[in-house]
Amino acid sequence: MPVTKKKKRTPAKKNLVIVESPSKAKTIEKYLGSGYHVVASLGHIRDLPRSKMGVDVENNYDPHYISIRGKGDVIKSLKKEAKKAKNVYLAADPDREGEAIAWHLSHILDLDITAKNRVVFNEITKDAVKNAFTDPRSIDMNLVDAQQARRILDRLVGYSISPLLWAKIKKGLSAGRVQSIALNLIIEREKEIRAFEPEEYWTIDSEFKKGKEKFDAAFYGVDGKKKALKNNDDVQKVMTLIDTKANFDITAVTKKERKRFPALPFTTSTMQQDANRKLNFRTRKTMMVAQQLYEGIHLGKQGTVGLITYMRTDSTRVSTTAKHETAQFLHEKYGEEYAAIKPRKGKLQEGAQDAHEAIRPSSVLRTPASMKDYLSNDQMKLYKLVWSRFVASQMTPAVMDTMSVSIEQNGVIYHTSGSKTKFAGYTKIYEDNKKSDNILPDLKVGDKVKLAKNQPNQHFTQPPARFTEANLIKILEENGVGRPSTYAPTLDTIQRRYYVKLVAKRFEPTELGEIVDDMIEAYFSDIVNVKFTAELEKGLDNIEVGDENWVQVVDNFYKPFSKNVEHAQETIEKVQIKDEPAGFDCEICGSPMVVKMGRYGKFFACSRFPDCRNTKAIVKEIGVICPLCHQGEVIERKSKRNRLFYGCSRYPDCEFVSWDKPIGRECPKCQHYLVEKKVKGGKQVKCSNCDYEEAVQK
Repeated sequence: MPVTKKKKRTPAKKNLVIVESPSKAKTIEKYLGSGYHVVASLGHIRDLPRSKMGVDVENNYDPHYISIRGKGDVIKSLKKEAKKAKNVYLAADPDREGEAIAWHLSHILDLDITAKNRVVFNEITKDAVKNAFTDPRSIDMNLVDAQQARRILDRLVGYSISPLLWAKIKKGLSAGRVQSIALNLIIEREKEIRAFEPEEYWTIDSEFKKGKEKFDAAFYGVDGKKKALKNNDDVQKVMTLIDTKANFDITAVTKKERKRFPALPFTTSTMQQDANRKLNFRTRKTMMVAQQLYEGIHLGKQGTVGLITYMRTDSTRVSTTAKHETAQFLHEKYGEEYAAIKPRKGKLQEGAQDAHEAIRPSSVLRTPASMKDYLSNDQMKLYKLVWSRFVASQMTPAVMDTMSVSIEQNGVIYHTSGSKTKFAGYTKIYEDNKKSDNILPDLKVGDKVKLAKNQPNQHFTQPPARFTEANLIKILEENGVGRPSTYAPTLDTIQRRYYVKLVAKRFEPTELGEIVDDMIEAYFSDIVNVKFTAELEKGLDNIEVGDENWVQVVDNFYKPFSKNVEHAQETIEKVQIKDEPAGFDCEICGSPMVVKMGRYGKFFACSRFPDCRNTKAIVKEIGVICPLCHQGEVIERKSKRNRLFYGCSRYPDCEFVSWDKPIGRECPKCQHYLVEKKVKGGKQVKCSNCDYEEAVQK
């Protein structure tokens, strides 16, 4: 009998899902099952060319997109997978940038732009992902246009001003819309500090006794009126009115019950600010760790799970599901009195997109304690911060018993206030840097108290503080400048360009930064005008909701801007950054060495450059012998990110390095070297090895 050959079964076609990140791809494929194949685009695959403007300003600002260099293999692979797929779903991140990536993918893969193949989810959990695939939508062109308008505006600004900076100041400089405002804010603050003139003032801080109980109070005024103490003469006039041996009278006592409400759950900027203040995380680091928590952490048998919701948001909205789960958790864990019946709602900031929820844990049941074994130290710190802030936002307020007291003798008035926690409320979970309890004795009107100590203190008003990363992000957000996704790259750029440097965690402008800012402010005042930029951001938001046309928004900006560019090209004279004499000669050719300004700051170079290319780093000795080799000098150095550190002058023969400044003394406890750390209120000497520390020096 003839043998019949069995036909080969054609494998069933799978649905192709394209996400941005490979780590997400594995997790999502596992959630969706065998009918789906999930691959990653590794971010954007098309962009404007780097070598030229890439925007046709004469033809409705038509962008010329090209495939990003190095993405050829990725594009080839995506096309191959798309051809054999049953359906193609685009599951990039749920924001403007993600929508634009989906749109670029649809062009590259020749997909129908109106097809319902766009899938979005706010958290990478099994339920959220599977639910998203039950209701795909078409690409939202309003979102795409908003992103496209921002990209084109930034390109028009950058590729118009940067060549001017190269020609008139030095090569390698850049300018951008948001970075120029951030730089200008830092420099304007520096000008305030330089112009500041301190004024003298005095306080009288006192200690009173009721029986054996002591409490503090401060001078308020005389004869019922508040009095400012401007100098020592004012203080002495008050002191002559006081009889230190006689009793003081309690003349007023006000007792109140005050509620302290929890903060709202995190937005991107508030998370960046809190992580900077509480965890000492730089903005870039915060976003990197948050991305890891969002994309998924391997939880043993549970597999990989996204622990937080999408981390680029300006909304404080919370889903009903998350509210119910948290309420149940609080009832079971702490009792019904800790769960808010109606959690506090935030007022949506003007211009906020409200596209997603607030940043929250994907499930409050995954407590920080239960996640400890699966997270790195940094991941644990940030997850705990997000988890506790969110859970606290769903809790009842703390209740405080407060007491305000007035103390008087011969018309001299002192005031004090105290507070005591009556009910912990949300503070049981989340500390928000508010003052702790200050408990006063039981005081009543008519009570007599004695003066135990009366200490006049001289003070001088202080200049405004330089910006920390947290302060700068806060002021940018308050002024409507930039959006959640822009803060980290903005702060990173102004440091990489050496326009500013971080000194003791605060921004200081460099000479180069001030030169660049002066030029931009003189010729492109709109670029550093906070109100103008905020209005432009509103225009982008209006594009997103379909209220404005993106070409018109770009045109309204570019027409006056292009005239400013022409004027600047004609009138700006080349800025001469004069080389300072270094005070010694080049050891190669004998010519004088000079101090030059480079991308990462100043350095020594031969005055005969380019004929002689001898260069040297500028090092500053701190007068301390290396504690490791005991031969070299400890010198100040700078990392690639412009962070100051200390190393041995004999490097690489000696590899001693320290972020903190060695002071040349040994620890009396363990004989390791002591270092000086900058702390709140001054400097403190600590051991580099053990827990030994000395008092803070102001």
